[in-house]
Amino acid sequence: MPEKRPSRYRWLILSLTALTGTFVAAIPFSAMPVLFQEISEDIGLSLVQIGSVWGMSSLAGVFVSLLAGVLGDRFGIKWVMTAACLLVGILGALRGFADSFVTLMIIMFAYGVVRAMLPVNITRTIGLWFRGQNLGLANGIVGMGIGLGLMLGPMISATYLSPALGGWRNVFFLYGGIGVIIGFIWFFVGKEHREAEPTGGAVSERVPFRQAFSRIIRIKALWLLAITLMFRVGSFMGMIGYLPLYLRGQGWTTASADNSLAVFFALSTLMVIPLTALSDRLGSRKAILFPALITQTIALALLPVIGGNGIWVLIVLSGMFADGFMSVMLTTLMETEGVGVTSAGTAMGLVFTMAQLGGVISPPLGNSFAGVNPGLPFTVWAVFSILAVVTLLFVKETGRRNRPNG
Repeated sequence: MPEKRPSRYRWLILSLTALTGTFVAAIPFSAMPVLFQEISEDIGLSLVQIGSVWGMSSLAGVFVSLLAGVLGDRFGIKWVMTAACLLVGILGALRGFADSFVTLMIIMFAYGVVRAMLPVNITRTIGLWFRGQNLGLANGIVGMGIGLGLMLGPMISATYLSPALGGWRNVFFLYGGIGVIIGFIWFFVGKEHREAEPTGGAVSERVPFRQAFSRIIRIKALWLLAITLMFRVGSFMGMIGYLPLYLRGQGWTTASADNSLAVFFALSTLMVIPLTALSDRLGSRKAILFPALITQTIALALLPVIGGNGIWVLIVLSGMFADGFMSVMLTTLMETEGVGVTSAGTAMGLVFTMAQLGGVISPPLGNSFAGVNPGLPFTVWAVFSILAVVTLLFVKETGRRNRPNG
């Protein structure tokens, strides 16, 4: 009887985590690319400055992602998620007060610091409450929530909300308020998880940082995952930050250019659960990861040379695997030998730190080639994706098919 309540409660936590991904982590983030034109016209930004602003939150993540995992391991789900949502809401709203490139960079860095707390601890929350046979499905549901937010951000922010609310600043104020509300929900609803030991006792989530970190950094497989994700996130961040601007420059209407990202994320959202479920069914994670990376590489390489409806085909092919890749990749991380429950946050922090590094370097690097040829940035990001394919070759399969009893 005592086990039934936690079993029911974990589905409530899953729902709240998915909502957090949608309304706190995703929508306010994916709104930026489609608002960049309005922002740049208001405060005067060049294309390289836009790339720098876009990469600034990732720069913050380089310094904070590891700390985010440590704090999650140390203080538990409830307090870290409450604080993260409140601070993301407040600092996300402050973007609306930016009046220059410098102030926007500073605010974006501060926003990135607190936003970096979310991906690590969202993943950690699911890992704690669904460790076992439902892990892939749970990651898929949260990935679907995040994908929904990534779709809605570009779909509604510039085309509908900005005109209705009186400009891009008020859009950020609205999203900030929603983040604060979800933070309070975590405060009143969130609970800490206790993992049962084989002996029948319970062990707290909390673990000394030095002990967890010294063990985690020795796991070679973790570094391979981190490097793969670094190149993948680099290609992904570069593409989504530049695509609407590129398409507008190619003569697309504002609505069509913005909807390119909406379609990309819509397909990603629709496919995330089927892809994670297929990964579980096949007993193989790499059976999903490799096609996702190869498809992304092909799409990026062809974007500069294909026009018209062909671009929609590439967006569809690339979008199908976006969130599915991330969900399966994080499932692989949680299944990696040596990553235990008590140090999962630290492991995720290390991997996300490397991933954020890719997000810092990629946008301004790619955008800097736009002056030579508007399509050349996509070639740069295709190279990032190729490097992700190469490093994934050395990542050990963690799916059921590779286990002794699988």
